[in-house]
Amino acid sequence: MKLTSKNLIELELKHGAHNYHPLPVVLKRGEDIFLWDVEDKKYYDFLSAYSAVNQGHCHPKIVSELITQSKTLTLTSRAFHNNVLGEYERFITEFFGYDKVLPMNTGVEGGETAIKLARKWAYNVKKIAKNKAKIIFVEGNFWGRTLGAISSSTDPSSTNGFGPFMPGYEIIPYNDIVALKKSFLDPNVAAIMIEPIQGEAGVIVPDDDYLKQAYELCKLNNILFIADEVQTGIGRTGKRLCCDYLGFKPDILILGKALSGGVFPVSAVLASDQIMLTIKPGEHGSTFGGNPIACKVAMAALKVIKDEKLDENAYIMGKRFREQIKKYTKDLPIVKEIRGKGLLNAIEIIDKNNKNTAWDICLRMSEYGLLAKPTHGNIIRFAPPLTIKKADLDSCISIIIKTLKEYNK
Repeated sequence: MKLTSKNLIELELKHGAHNYHPLPVVLKRGEDIFLWDVEDKKYYDFLSAYSAVNQGHCHPKIVSELITQSKTLTLTSRAFHNNVLGEYERFITEFFGYDKVLPMNTGVEGGETAIKLARKWAYNVKKIAKNKAKIIFVEGNFWGRTLGAISSSTDPSSTNGFGPFMPGYEIIPYNDIVALKKSFLDPNVAAIMIEPIQGEAGVIVPDDDYLKQAYELCKLNNILFIADEVQTGIGRTGKRLCCDYLGFKPDILILGKALSGGVFPVSAVLASDQIMLTIKPGEHGSTFGGNPIACKVAMAALKVIKDEKLDENAYIMGKRFREQIKKYTKDLPIVKEIRGKGLLNAIEIIDKNNKNTAWDICLRMSEYGLLAKPTHGNIIRFAPPLTIKKADLDSCISIIIKTLKEYNK
């Protein structure tokens, strides 16, 4: 008997942990910008697995590398060398302009790795006293749900019931240079870790000069600038990295999600020799980090971004998206703000009396064939694969505007 969406959702509820609240859509197939559910209904994907599928679903060049390598060698662990890792390390360091890479699997592992690197550098290079190194974070950040990650969170849903938390963290207001200058007065500050645009917080874009000033303050105070580009990197915001808009290279760069095009867990931390070589054998690692499949997949995923000029397309399509949405919603009181960069955008909804309006709008858009999801209650994030073309984008804009007008009544 063929299982329906209802049957499959009931199976998840019965046998799985209840740590997610997805839209009631059960997907079975993806291709480029489209998804199909188990009843064969077709949708535009406007979430891209939280920007992991920048290259489109099941990109043939990426999948081909996955299949080919999986038939030859899948895993050796780092107990031995493999014949793909060195090639990948050369490729990705040259691609982003760094000396060294430390390969991991998930974005949150990348964040943990960056913090360990910053602490090790602080003790070995900056000569901070043992166990005194401090990492600065900003309010609204999100980089995962490990204990290390939630220790920097200001979201009660991430922290309630999970303490005690990691010491050596300080959380300051976002987009606030005065607060940053004050925190940097502490000589034990090793690094600041920051998203160029806060994705999970609702696509919060800082002032134009905020990140550049933050970077310059880091240089002035011998503090490392860690850029969490897990969601904003790999072409999503209209450039290879979001930091490229600002003309500086972070001391430590964290990548994930679209580093594999969504077909395999791959993350990476890039840094200079001075920073990376502070960690010695046995001090950090991962069984699956740098495995042959991950290396082949990541190289293919990055080549697709470059060869198909997906960062350029994201810039052009993102500009059109914001212009058109603003044009057709300027007289809709329900729309508080439209913001974003490239194809990472959000519409903030005015939700009177806590009616879950953003959730209801996403449900209605799914009925019309477009998938998006709210974050922080009243914000809807719109992030399609970077392969989207003008005609499809305009069709999606029509769906979004139609739905917003319905809920504006």
